[in-house]
Order: sequence, then C-alpha cells, then structure tokens
Amino acid sequence: MIGATVLLLAGGFAWSAGWVGAERISGGDVVAALDDSGGEHPGYRRAHAKGICFTGVFEANGAGAELSVAQVFQRAAYPVIGRFSIGGGNPLAVDGRNVFHSMALVIRTENGQEWRLAMDHTPIFPVADVASFVALQRATKPDPRTGKPDPEVMKAFLADHPEVRAFQDYMAQAVLPNSFANATYYSINTFRFTNAGGTARPVRWQFVPDTPLAGLDKQHLDELPRDYLFDEVTARTADGPSRWHLQLVVANPSDVTDKGTVAWTGPHRTIDAGTLVMTAVRPEETGTCRDLNFDPTILPPGIDLSDDPLLAARSKAYSTSFTDRATEGAGPSAAGENLARRQAR
Repeated sequence: MIGATVLLLAGGFAWSAGWVGAERISGGDVVAALDDSGGEHPGYRRAHAKGICFTGVFEANGAGAELSVAQVFQRAAYPVIGRFSIGGGNPLAVDGRNVFHSMALVIRTENGQEWRLAMDHTPIFPVADVASFVALQRATKPDPRTGKPDPEVMKAFLADHPEVRAFQDYMAQAVLPNSFANATYYSINTFRFTNAGGTARPVRWQFVPDTPLAGLDKQHLDELPRDYLFDEVTARTADGPSRWHLQLVVANPSDVTDKGTVAWTGPHRTIDAGTLVMTAVRPEETGTCRDLNFDPTILPPGIDLSDDPLLAARSKAYSTSFTDRATEGAGPSAAGENLARRQAR
C-alpha cells in the first residue's frame, strides 16, 4: 500500500509537470511561438514589447466592497505602478498599426495585498484557449520568402477558428484610440469576487476614461511617426493627470465566463469602484515598471480566478518571459531612445 501510494503521487506529479499523459503546452511553448511569429528580441517582453511606465494612485470610493473583501475596494488612495504598451513582440515597431493598446497595473495596499491587472482596449480576445493562441502565432509566422504570413496557412487556420475571424472583423470596424489616455481598458477574462457575506459572483471590469474617445485615421496609419502614441501620452501627462473610472460589471446568469472571445452584451449591474489617476510617465529605463511581471493571476483575497482556462496559460507565459528577459539584459525602449535623442540635441 505504501509503494502504491508513492507511485500514485509520483504519477500525479509527472502528469502535472507534463511528462506523461496527453501533450501539455508550457509557458516555454507559448514564448517560443511568440518568438517565431514576432521575431526574437532578447531583453524584451515577448508580447507587448513596446511600452512605457507610469505612476499614479487608485482612489477607491468604497462601493466595490459590496462585491469583494479585497482591501483595494475600501475607501482610500492606493499607489499604482502601470505600463502602457501596444501589441506585438517588436520593441521598436511603429505605432501606426491596428493592434491592441494595453494597460497593466500593480495596486498595493498598506496591509500587503497586491492586485495585478493586464488589460487591452478591446472587450474580447482573439482566442479562447492556449492551444489556439499557439496555433495563431504559427499561422501568422512570416514566410521567409515574402516577409508576410502564408495566406493559405492563415486561411486554413481561420476556417478552424471562426472566433479569430470575428475578432478581426471587430478590429476592422472599431475605433482605434489616438491616445493611451482616451481608451477603455477591459479585463477580458472573468474573475470571481467574494464579499464579506461569502457571496461569490463572476465579474469583469473596465477602466473608462474621463477623456473623450477620439480615433486614428486607419487609412493613413502609415503616416504616423513611429512613436506617436508614446510621445503623445508623455506630452499630455506633462500638462496634467489623466483619469479612468473602474467599473465592475457583474455577470448575468446567461453570460459566458470561461471564454474571453465572448463579450457580455445588454444591461448589466455595474458598480463604479473608484478612480485611477495617472500623474507621471517615464521611459522603462528610468521607470518602475520595467522589471515587473504583470501576471493577472496575482490577486488579493476576495478576487479569485474563474473557470477561464486562458488565465493559467497567461500566468505561465508571463513567468517564462520574465525569467528569460531577466537573464538577457534589458534593451532600450522606444520612449527612452527618443528621450536620449532629444537630450543629445
């Protein structure tokens, strides 16, 4: 019996590690797929490589405590470290592309709790699981002969993944914000909030800006300066802070909670939990965000993971990317290069 127990435990460990059983996808597999698709750029994040740090505060108004016991929803002002970025693995890519604009945050409270958030300016994600994400990276890998993805490979992928086609259609029609400061940023994935009475509810959230949304001209994106969005937010913040309201959106009984590809539509109970105030931006070389891992599964008590499988996959990929770039040495950011050039003039 003792021997059988040892073998059972060892077998379970081996299965969880991915050594036996069905093929498992690791964080390394995801990072390798990103490198294949976007090119290798040692020292940078494998996704959203081009970014800029910011700091500020989250001013909680106390209303979020109705949904969660997390300290961050108690009325107070909590320090924030954040990062704006754009989609893709090239740290020096042009800003004139119809891709994700992203906001990542770390909010810490005095009692040692920490909430890490990684959000995009779209309410949905292209894929619902890690296998599809890896397949998407492989399908969009540039052909060495043309420098572009093979259209036949992409056609076959889209036939098997209609959710990616739906996301492409959304991006083609949606407004592309002309500033990091006027975009709404969405959790995309669902989380479980538990209040003091023990009631748990599925919740998504969004940071809604005070600044009115204005869009870039998608017909002339190639005419934008390379670092347009980063220069714009730097100049804007020099003139004063930007603000967003944290809206907690409670799921309806019919809402899908395990797929970030499915938006919640129609009326929802929504609670304004407070205001994010961004007061300063810095290049990653001198900012406080460069060495942070914005893993969205690092949560305070009162916020838990949902049944969305993409959350665990995101955590693995973030961890692998962080470990890799920590050994490679950080490279210069686009914002840092611009600052150095201006100082040299």
